[in-house]
Amino acid sequence: MKTTEYITNTINRLPKGYIFTYADFITEVNKREAIIKALNRMVVSGKIAKLSKGKYYKPETTPFGNLEPPQYQIVKDLLEENGKVVGYLTGYSIYNQLGLTTQVGNVIQIGKNTIRPGFKRERYSITFIRQNNTITKDNIPLLQILDSIRYIKKIPDTTIEASVKRILSIIRGLTDNDKSTIVRLALKYPPSARALLGAILETTDYDNLEQLYRSLNPITKYKLGGLNNILPATEKWNIV
Repeated sequence: MKTTEYITNTINRLPKGYIFTYADFITEVNKREAIIKALNRMVVSGKIAKLSKGKYYKPETTPFGNLEPPQYQIVKDLLEENGKVVGYLTGYSIYNQLGLTTQVGNVIQIGKNTIRPGFKRERYSITFIRQNNTITKDNIPLLQILDSIRYIKKIPDTTIEASVKRILSIIRGLTDNDKSTIVRLALKYPPSARALLGAILETTDYDNLEQLYRSLNPITKYKLGGLNNILPATEKWNIV
């Protein structure tokens, strides 16, 4: 099979928005220069698009033009290593997905155990948030909720009150097992996040909160304001 034919057949099987490089073809066709030339010809013809140097994707075409790849695809090399999860999308990258804001920006935030300085990748600014818990595929949704609680004052185009209402709705939908897990994960978060999570969970009638409550300094106050009507237990959790 000719190089171009092999590449075309392979790309046809890829989902739209999937990002790939010439290295994805090397194991089958050991002709680096021929592969790069073939890919660049496909870019010129419009069959594929180029995200950045050496990175290509199969675009999804709409009446308004080609859609960019999903954010996960743009940074997937930072989220997985040798098939193992080492990071996850969080912060500005998932606020819209969680229904916390209508804004979709050009900042991609990644939670990782080991962080690095931020950098630019095409039109996106990539920044990092340190995660002290072990990251697994199963706990990523819970870590995203906790990160939203931790940075609740920084969620754009909304209010703290609106954000808490939405997070309360999300947490109401968790199983008791998930609530138990999110409490355990929260123990490695700052006190203000632990306190707000406690007040939210207590509002859902989840009562296995002793360890979370005892982890807080009883004289420290957490200034969030205006939450008494949403969270009846704010006074208990020192939220003012």
